[in-house]
Amino acid sequence: MVVSEAKPIRLLLVDDHEIVRIGLRTLLSRFPSINVVGEAGSVAEAVSETARLIPDVVLLDIRLPDGSGFDACRQIQKLQTETRVLVLTSFADDNIIFEAIAAGADGYLLKEINGDALVRAIEAVAAGQSILDPAITRRVLGRIQPNPEAGASAKLALLSAQEQRILALVAKGKTNKEIAADLGLSDKTVKNYFSNVLDKLQLTRRSQAAAFFAQQTMK
Repeated sequence: MVVSEAKPIRLLLVDDHEIVRIGLRTLLSRFPSINVVGEAGSVAEAVSETARLIPDVVLLDIRLPDGSGFDACRQIQKLQTETRVLVLTSFADDNIIFEAIAAGADGYLLKEINGDALVRAIEAVAAGQSILDPAITRRVLGRIQPNPEAGASAKLALLSAQEQRILALVAKGKTNKEIAADLGLSDKTVKNYFSNVLDKLQLTRRSQAAAFFAQQTMK
């Protein structure tokens, strides 16, 4: 029996410029690990196409004609799918990065990224990792926590030793499967532990948890 190769990552492109979508589709078509299954040019299209296609990853621009990429990101989260969102934009402003994290994005990239690095980022996000620069996340997370010295440390203390170990591994970009192997646990047990971590920290996304841990360990 021949073992089949891993299925390509199903990707939805969201950008209001058709020429950008064409360029991205042409670029990504060279990589067998990526399958562009659809395109969208607005918030409404992004949400409806995500619901219809259930892609593994949405590659999302910020500026859209009927709202922002953050509006799309929030609405995509409400669909309760396993779809992950990777922001690809020209803007590196702190306010925009903060909004991306708050909206639940799983990664944040600038459009000057090269093709190989973009594919690696898509693969990492599809595997459950968060593509966020620790220096950036530490800077902007302070705006999510009004008083990080008082509130964040108290929240971290709510976590059990095992939950803190799992949070540390999440912050390193490891998937639940990799964490399970490292700690000798089942994937389901790791998932349950991490769900508890999110509840205790009052966070909703893996990227936010990674940012939280980065802030606490890099003071």
